Amino acid sequence: MNKQKCNTAGTVFVLVQGLVAALFPRSSSRFVKKMIGMNFENAAELKPKPAYVRQLRAIGVGMVAAAGTDLLLQSVENTDDDESQTDEDTE
Repeated sequence: MNKQKCNTAGTVFVLVQGLVAALFPRSSSRFVKKMIGMNFENAAELKPKPAYVRQLRAIGVGMVAAAGTDLLLQSVENTDDDESQTDEDTE
């Protein structure tokens, strides 16, 4: 796998994770609680405060915005590279 495909795969992963956090923050919170429960006792008793859920949603929106922008910039970069290669081939 080349570097460009790895970058795109990572960006898509962040985009999906951000969508889940933005649209379903309570599900994301339960997932985090499960991961914490693997290393700590009584983690199942933790309850997220409403402020945490709002913050988690805001982080998800930020992740979607950042990943979406990166994907757009990658696509513009790819089209610029393709055009420059075509121009070099015609000369």
